[in-house]
Amino acid sequence: MSRKLDNSPAVIGIDIGKNSFHIVGQNQRGAVVLRQKWSRGQVEARLANLPPCRIGMEACVGAHHLSRTLRGLGHDARLMPAKYVRPYSKGQKNDYRDAEAIAEAVQRPTMKFVATKTADQLDLQALHRVRERFVGQRTGTINQIRAFMLERGIAVRQGLRFLRAELPGILATRTNALSPRMLRILEDLSADWRRLDARIADLSGEIEALARQDKGCERLMSVPGIGPIISSAMVAAIGTGDAFSKGRDFGAWLGLVPKQLSTGDRTILGSISKRGNRYLRSLFVQAAWVVLVKIGPKRWDLLRAQVVDRGREEAPTPQCAGGCARQQAGPYRLGGSSQGARLRVRQDQ
Repeated sequence: MSRKLDNSPAVIGIDIGKNSFHIVGQNQRGAVVLRQKWSRGQVEARLANLPPCRIGMEACVGAHHLSRTLRGLGHDARLMPAKYVRPYSKGQKNDYRDAEAIAEAVQRPTMKFVATKTADQLDLQALHRVRERFVGQRTGTINQIRAFMLERGIAVRQGLRFLRAELPGILATRTNALSPRMLRILEDLSADWRRLDARIADLSGEIEALARQDKGCERLMSVPGIGPIISSAMVAAIGTGDAFSKGRDFGAWLGLVPKQLSTGDRTILGSISKRGNRYLRSLFVQAAWVVLVKIGPKRWDLLRAQVVDRGREEAPTPQCAGGCARQQAGPYRLGGSSQGARLRVRQDQ
């Protein structure tokens, strides 16, 4: 009986590949009892025949789908950031060593795990990724139009709306500054711009409709500066926020806290750490600028006074925007319930 228990894996590490998966299993004593290479089609079938155990994987492409599948089979599947697994790798790098490092890391009591995303979260995240790509393409197209016109001595005031308003008149006016070939190039770029605007508007409308139907997004949109885009991106990234015990942890994960290089009882703080989700962090910083510049100090009822340079009437600085973004990301904490933790807005006392 004891030999049978020793041969059954209690912890399994899976190194995920495109077509092949490297598996390393350890028993309760930590000895390696399983070291095999499986194809993608074999993973689910073979793990279904094993007793329930803890399975660790790196959070990468396809890991969330596999995690949901393994949990459906009764296993305790957990995802980890790859940078937290790397210190447990020993010797030369190969797929089996990576899988063994994953099996070691998943057993650590202080390991920080990644929450498994649902299919709806991945769909919403895909919408944001496609929209982000179109916005980048539109920015590149606008910059190219400006550069071509500036080479011919035509300068337009900075800002998207100014170029959008003046470009049709520039193309309609046949001058010697623009050759027929350059006019045709600019007209094609203008058509690309209109096409990208239409695609971005369609995706933004779909995201906004999904945000209006989600209760978590509705709660998030009650914070100043948070709209459908940011709220839906946040729900797609962290779900209900079960991985964070308080709002400050989310701000640190997002990279909105100072970077710390302290040593020898000396506290050394630098600029923001810029860790975590870059797309979500940029959205929060943009929202903070909107709150600081557009709304004005009289309507900062839900934000703390110290984020605006200790209440001084000055032009907002990047440091103020970073502090405001932390306060926007910080009002969320987890509330316990019988059905699990749920994200909610903390009311100021």
